[in-house]
Amino acid sequence: MLLAIDIGNSNIKFGVHAGGKWAHFWPVETVRNRMPDEYAVLLRSFFAEAGITAGDVSSAIMSSVVPQLTTGMLDMLERQLGARPLLLSNKLDTGLEITTDQPDSVGTDLLANAIAGYDRFQANCIVVNFGTATTLTAVAAGPQGIGQLRGVAIAAGLAVTANALVGGAAQLSHVELAPPPSVIGTNTRHAMQSGLVLGHAAMIEGLIDRMRAELRNAQVIATGGLAQIIANVTTSIDVTDPMLTLEGLRLVAERNAG
Repeated sequence: MLLAIDIGNSNIKFGVHAGGKWAHFWPVETVRNRMPDEYAVLLRSFFAEAGITAGDVSSAIMSSVVPQLTTGMLDMLERQLGARPLLLSNKLDTGLEITTDQPDSVGTDLLANAIAGYDRFQANCIVVNFGTATTLTAVAAGPQGIGQLRGVAIAAGLAVTANALVGGAAQLSHVELAPPPSVIGTNTRHAMQSGLVLGHAAMIEGLIDRMRAELRNAQVIATGGLAQIIANVTTSIDVTDPMLTLEGLRLVAERNAG
């Protein structure tokens, strides 16, 4: 049984992989000033809910883009599980080359997504992650079929954009992030939804087209909390997978077993 943890800027995802599938999945809000022992209480409650114990976990792997939580979470998990989890980095055997200018600066969430995306398609692909930031990671098939993480486009996430718009405009208030009935908004709510949701989709479509031109075609896979909202209003995304990041962690854990 594998425990995988992805610490992101907005959410921390805990997943248990057993029996060839993700048997349990628990997302929680990332709270930077929360003590590791508080996350330990959450983890124990998740395990109790699932009817499993720490002893059932045979291996664990973690990814983190929140440095102030990384060491404390590793220490906490070591106390709970009896062994220190593997920490994802480009120094591990990932099965993927990073050919960017600064490989060490590539976020481990992007790395995990790229690993899982390439494993799925075994060909050129673009991984779109709809999180705090919206990122598009370009992965190409290299020599001997080894995937190469070529680079990334980073934009403000949909929720971040919406918050910035409301915060900067006195007469605008928060609206549901959902597609409007028409791109031409006939009221303030629909006008904002058009600009935010359809505008974000148009940006994604444009970046995908440009990346595809440089990669010479590519499949597109999307993940993240808001992925399905955008996937519903565009044909540029081929498939969505909410477990993509954890799946990348699982693949790395298997490659580095022992």
